[in-house]
Amino acid sequence: MLMQSLRASWGKVRIFLEAIKFKHTIFALPFALLSLLYAAEGLPPARVVGWILVAMVSARTAAMAFNRLADRAVDALNPRTRTRALPAGLLTPRQMATATAVAVAVFLYAAWQLNPLCLMLAPVALAVTLGYSYSKRFTPLSHYWLGLSLGIAPSAVWIAVRGTLELPPVWLTLGVMLWVAGFDILYSLQDEAFDRAYGLRSLPQTLGAARAILISRLSHALCIPLFALGGVALGAGAWYFVGVAVAALMLAYEQSLVKPDDLSRLDVAFFTLNGYVSIGLFVFALLDRVL
Repeated sequence: MLMQSLRASWGKVRIFLEAIKFKHTIFALPFALLSLLYAAEGLPPARVVGWILVAMVSARTAAMAFNRLADRAVDALNPRTRTRALPAGLLTPRQMATATAVAVAVFLYAAWQLNPLCLMLAPVALAVTLGYSYSKRFTPLSHYWLGLSLGIAPSAVWIAVRGTLELPPVWLTLGVMLWVAGFDILYSLQDEAFDRAYGLRSLPQTLGAARAILISRLSHALCIPLFALGGVALGAGAWYFVGVAVAALMLAYEQSLVKPDDLSRLDVAFFTLNGYVSIGLFVFALLDRVL
């Protein structure tokens, strides 16, 4: 009986991790670690690193769980999302709400463990990340709201390490916001017809696919100089800027994969290449700090 209970519990955990796309934490985490490299100006205390990781993971878990809870009725109507855990009945709304509450509590505790400014700003971070879930109800700029939700990571880490917010991580925050918005616009192309039919807002729904793709390309074109400005403000060396150049090439390739009448390579553009962009830039920043 005990083994059956453990298997059932682990099965629910696996379903939950898949429901919140836990593996996509990789998108924002490298930029947080990049900011950590420069904010610490050396080897940061293990305690600070640990609580930063707890805060990052719990904040994203809370945001994704709340998003699934808020969108469960919409997800049930959309053919692309109706197999998600809540509309499919694999998890209950109560379970998802409990997970959200626990993740929020862990995030607040982690912020308290870091420093007073982190704790003071923690509710603001939660308002941004949780508020995104309702943004598609009233603005086609929801992609940029999502971008800000992930983009606050470099600035938040800077505050966690130094206890103050300065200009260098703000450039990274703006860069990440535009980078995320750019690929989220592309991802939302597949829901253009559904969003229009059910009154949800997105740039493809508002402007059409062709114009939305142009705005996505502009967003990605602008994020590169912002990453470069962040490097200048951080006092980064040559390896960092090599990483920015590599990121620019990958984003250019990503944009070449998606066309208004051909979304067949969207998963490669969204999942694979964007993981390479964030990890790649962090690796080059790490080389810059080490060498």
